[in-house]
Amino acid sequence: MTDVNAASNRKHRVVVIGSGFGGLFATKELKHADVDVTMISNAVYHLFQPLLYQVATGILSEGEVAPPTREVLARQKNVKVVLGEVTGIDLEARTVTHQVLGREKVTPYDSLIVAAGSGQSYFGHDEFSKFAPGMKSIDDALELRGRIFGAFELAELSDDEQDIEELLTFAVIGAGPTGVEMAGQIAELARKTLPRDFRNINTRKARVILVDAASQVLPPFGEKLGKWTRKSLEKLGVEVQLGAMVVGVDERGLDVQDKDGTRRRIDAVTKVWAAGVAASPLGKTLAEQSGAALDKAGRLGVNPDLTLPGHPEVFVVGDMINLDHLPGLAQVAIQGGKYAARTITQRLQGKDPQQPFHYFDKGSLATVSKFSAVANIGGLKLTGLIAWIVWLGVHLVYLTGFKNRVTALVHWAVTFISDDRSQRTSTEQQVFARQALQKLERGTREFVSEPLSRERRDELDKQRAELEARAAEEARLTDEGERGTPAG
Repeated sequence: MTDVNAASNRKHRVVVIGSGFGGLFATKELKHADVDVTMISNAVYHLFQPLLYQVATGILSEGEVAPPTREVLARQKNVKVVLGEVTGIDLEARTVTHQVLGREKVTPYDSLIVAAGSGQSYFGHDEFSKFAPGMKSIDDALELRGRIFGAFELAELSDDEQDIEELLTFAVIGAGPTGVEMAGQIAELARKTLPRDFRNINTRKARVILVDAASQVLPPFGEKLGKWTRKSLEKLGVEVQLGAMVVGVDERGLDVQDKDGTRRRIDAVTKVWAAGVAASPLGKTLAEQSGAALDKAGRLGVNPDLTLPGHPEVFVVGDMINLDHLPGLAQVAIQGGKYAARTITQRLQGKDPQQPFHYFDKGSLATVSKFSAVANIGGLKLTGLIAWIVWLGVHLVYLTGFKNRVTALVHWAVTFISDDRSQRTSTEQQVFARQALQKLERGTREFVSEPLSRERRDELDKQRAELEARAAEEARLTDEGERGTPAG
């Protein structure tokens, strides 16, 4: 009876998995709801993923695109933020299991919003990731920054022409928005920012190659904008190679297969993987327990109201869902997160359910270079400076926090006016830490001790007491002038 009364007196518990666009906007939408929210995320920040390429190419700092989640939600009193990698969801028990560095915790829920996002897909060739990092996290961006700027540094030291050519060749795999933006920025970096900084190499001779198995650049933007983008990239000096499927990647380059079956080699030390996404593995966990369908990308089939089939208390939003051919864009996650939160609030208030989720397409944007972009907004196709101004305004609006908007605007002004970049610091640790951690059997847990046992705590308390007593005696001897006088 006591348990029943306790359950009836406590607030409705909402657990949100993920601190990306879907998770953050769902949590904010619950600000005035009579609920207790627990956000569980494997990162301590909210990542503005569309601008990661600017971190990798030295325009913005990681803090400007990834403010601390706790800071963002500090004024929302009904939210608790918890760091942890979700390792299990029990739909029957309504619990979420999460752990960090060996410390495991189980959190119960009444409603669950799963917004765990997606990761990079190498189409069954995960071994490629060792040599071609993706663009899905701050770690990825910082590693790529180290690889890109490090390539120029190593080329400056070399006396071998072939070695210099391989170091100054940059291959970007994937001609979607991320690949286009990355290729354009590397080209501008090599041709406008770095030439005056080096003495032994001519950075303007750097090759930037954009490779994709598709037949056009930016397929979701349509044929017209795709052609315009390709011409703009080629004017920057980017070599666009379409119909070329990557079949091999190693330390010094990649192998591609053209449509006619011909295989050829591209020698390039620095590779960027911007092709393909895979939904969070939590989708599989939910599918196994609910019977929901999974597509080839690991996305979960959900009901029109974004709930998991057979589990109306569980909502899945963002990149994880397979519904109405929705794209994996930030706006889908934002709108889905808000929709799920409103549904929870209306249920608690006894209101009628909402209409099925309907995505409002606000358009697509991608930058090509400084003052040049493409935009498809409600069928209106924009290119060049006008599209770039739209891109600038939209990204300023959606950057989280006034402070980040101001600093980002300052850094953009510096880059756009002077071609300089203020975030060019890179280290060997950034480049090699990921691979080093992968070689450890237990990953980061190799460096962390297990929590102290009670016996060990008692032993340390005894040692601390002895040290305090010794320190007190030393102070007494000094204060009473007993040093240097015979004892006794």
